[in-house]
Amino acid sequence: MQFNVRPYICGALGRVDEALLGKLSAAGPRVRPALQTAEAALYSSTPLPPYQRAGAAFAFSWGERRPALERGQRVEDWMSVAETYETPGLIGDGSRITLHAGALGLVDVYYVRVGEAVYFSSLIQPLISLVPIAIDWSAWASILQVTFPLGEATPYAGISRLPGSGALVWDQGRLATERRLPRWLRREPYEAWTSAGEIVELLHEVYKDYDGRKLLVPISGGYDSRLLGSVAMARGFDVESWTTSPDDGNDTDIAFARAITRELGIPHRVIMQDAADYPQDAREVARRLEYLTPHHAWYAPFAQQVHQAGRVLVDGLAGGPLLKNFMVSGAALEATTQAERSAAVLGSLSLGAPSQPMLSKAAAQWMAETVQEQFAAATSMLHGHRAELPLSVLHTRTVRGIARSAVNLVGPESSFAAPFIHPDFFDAALSVGVARKDKGRFYREVLHAANPRVAALPSTNVIKQPLRRVPLRSTAAPARAYSHEMLSVVATRVPGLLSDELHEVIAGGPDALTRFSGWNDRFWVRGLVLFGLWLNDHESDLDDLSAPF
Repeated sequence: MQFNVRPYICGALGRVDEALLGKLSAAGPRVRPALQTAEAALYSSTPLPPYQRAGAAFAFSWGERRPALERGQRVEDWMSVAETYETPGLIGDGSRITLHAGALGLVDVYYVRVGEAVYFSSLIQPLISLVPIAIDWSAWASILQVTFPLGEATPYAGISRLPGSGALVWDQGRLATERRLPRWLRREPYEAWTSAGEIVELLHEVYKDYDGRKLLVPISGGYDSRLLGSVAMARGFDVESWTTSPDDGNDTDIAFARAITRELGIPHRVIMQDAADYPQDAREVARRLEYLTPHHAWYAPFAQQVHQAGRVLVDGLAGGPLLKNFMVSGAALEATTQAERSAAVLGSLSLGAPSQPMLSKAAAQWMAETVQEQFAAATSMLHGHRAELPLSVLHTRTVRGIARSAVNLVGPESSFAAPFIHPDFFDAALSVGVARKDKGRFYREVLHAANPRVAALPSTNVIKQPLRRVPLRSTAAPARAYSHEMLSVVATRVPGLLSDELHEVIAGGPDALTRFSGWNDRFWVRGLVLFGLWLNDHESDLDDLSAPF
């Protein structure tokens, strides 16, 4: 991993143990000091000048968009930096030192608390040098059921993730946590009847931040990418477009993308994938994402090519929840109580039932209860908000699962742009009522306002029948062999997690996995395979695998 556009950072605040700080700074990528005081330390893989320095006061940030203060100007509040630039940072002013995440928390900050100090890092792995490796069963429950961790959990007990709009504060000799309401919760987004044309105009304004830069706009055949491609071309950018298969059993993305890019006049390239490489890609992505999600194995060849492109990747992150009620079901829209709403959203985010039981009854019951509790805690601040439904998806699935492709696979080697989370666009899109977005109606208006000819082309958001079936890399013979190996690890190390039926399938060898061809089956298998890889990679470090079920 080359930290070209976003540095690797680590450090500490509080009553710091210099020996532990030394272990941390030596455990990850090579770093140099950016700040060293009696109660705070910050190390970075590349030079990291403060955006503010005056006497004892300092302010650092390490996202791709960093504050630029005029001479004599002072940062007023860490939250203003977090929500304007979506960047984590370290801010000190006299005796008070604050380590903060971005408002959504897209760029990760992980930490452990030892004694009266917090040690932090932008990667989990270096923190393992400070605490014994132990399993966080609650994190794995959500990774398996909803494909990403909820809240502050990581696969490792004792290692937490600083949540969006959250901070750790050292003040007058005491450590404390601080949670703020981000801008979109402090001000309820009342329906302002923003038009589709106004949304497109806002997107044009957002694109001005990238004037003069070469862009790579991946076209997938869906709504988000064609909107971003249409506006980029309308503004006269130097644009290329690439498409790859999401390994979903059909290649409608590729077929539709060819029509879209031809209409827009964008040079188009298809990034091919090889089934023989799937096991290597799956392992590489899992380890690079630090076992947080079974998603994105298909994205590995694409990301590797992006690193060599010399272009800013324009990602449609958050477009679905903001503009078309993505993952918001009819049951959620029609719910009359908070409990019904939360249950409907969690149901949309969770994997459906597999074709045969994969978990033991005890494990399945414990997991369902645990994930429900975690989801309630992770979304409690959204309850009763006018935009609760899309924000519930954004604050969970988008941030902790889907964003990993842009943030952790494209970056930190290459820059990515996420126009939809720009504050002005985000707020305007959020103010459009969920009823107007139902079934994609409003999004189709936006697409028509941006480019009516492109809007009329077939979309993967509408067309349900594939043009043709194609073999899945994730179920081909190399993948089956890899999956069987990792499932066997789970069956051996944690036999009580799996159902009797799945134990029988595993006993039948790799080819027995061919029965798992449905969407839900495939994702349950991928999650269990990810867990098997984690167990295998930490085999010599895990002393206790006693399960809570």
